[in-house]
Amino acid sequence: MIPNALTRLVLTDFRNYAYLKIETDERPVVLTGPNGSGKTNLLEAISFLSPGRGLRRARLRDLGRTDGAGGWAVSAQILSEGIAQTVGTGLILENTPDGTATERRTVRIDGQTSAGTTALNGLINMGWLTPQMDRLFQEGASGRRRFLDRLAFGFDPDHGRRTTQFEKLMRDRNRLLKQGRFDPHWVGSLEHLMAEQAVAIAAARLETVDRLNRAQETEDVCHPGAFPKALLSSSGELEEAVRSMPALAAEDAYREILLRNRPLDAKVGSTTVGPHRSDMAVLHREKNQKAALCSTGEQKALLISIILSNARLQAGLQSKAPVLLLDEITAHLDQTRRAALFDEITQMKTQAWMTGTDVLLFSELGNRAQFLTVNSGRVDPAGRH
Repeated sequence: MIPNALTRLVLTDFRNYAYLKIETDERPVVLTGPNGSGKTNLLEAISFLSPGRGLRRARLRDLGRTDGAGGWAVSAQILSEGIAQTVGTGLILENTPDGTATERRTVRIDGQTSAGTTALNGLINMGWLTPQMDRLFQEGASGRRRFLDRLAFGFDPDHGRRTTQFEKLMRDRNRLLKQGRFDPHWVGSLEHLMAEQAVAIAAARLETVDRLNRAQETEDVCHPGAFPKALLSSSGELEEAVRSMPALAAEDAYREILLRNRPLDAKVGSTTVGPHRSDMAVLHREKNQKAALCSTGEQKALLISIILSNARLQAGLQSKAPVLLLDEITAHLDQTRRAALFDEITQMKTQAWMTGTDVLLFSELGNRAQFLTVNSGRVDPAGRH
């Protein structure tokens, strides 16, 4: 297995950290400390080394340290496919000649500035679970779509670019329709491009769901039965079209829907059909029960089961598992499931960054992990005061 890990992390003016430098090896990392000490902030910083808006989806300006100048930076040395690279991202605040303040996110790879966050695609795959995701099955579909898209990134690095491009095209179309007077050829051109991206997005989601379902049926795990098996599905008008016809025919069908829905979309101010309206559903296989009807502990166990299955798939298909960011991961897990989780992580040789308030809940890891203590913007090896 080829290691896939962060070996150095440097934060500048990020959240509650004025400056922080951490050196790690390829083993899992356990971060313990009191609530509010900055454990989740570290995971959030790492998440910005992958495409997207981070695990909290916070506004970029809100990530800067309260007493700082507003900008922030995160950089890391990563080991991917046996190659060490330096990756950095951050927010730069600038004043234009007319005095207007602007903000710009930058990405640098091995010292070279890259054009946008798309340069992070496929650089180092990540997956994460946070306490806020414990209600993923009760809340709106947007969170479930993001969860599925994050899984799809690991198999198709261009998936993130497609979703970003589709959203931009959709905003442009919505704006033109809202204005009321527009060039139909211009809108038609946007709809043509939207259809290409939309069908590719739906296809990637469906393929990811199929991969995970097959893996849950057949894969060999360290502790069979410790986590429930999940049955996933991705649903929406576009998914139905992709399932039932060739991709080009699905694109044509979606363009016809967009054309037909122009009056309705102009009236409501949004695009009423598309991949942004799809949903992901999960079923507890053994109970044949919707995840939303399961207990809180079972729902978390289902999410962990999916995350681990996805990591095993990537480890098998690409010979490298994603870096996992697992915030307060031991909550709602009994000793059996904790041991199963830790054994799966170490067997895959994935670097998981895990947080918790009680170091004893991670004791089964022993020397298989590196333990750090977080307190008020300081991070020290466990045991140092």
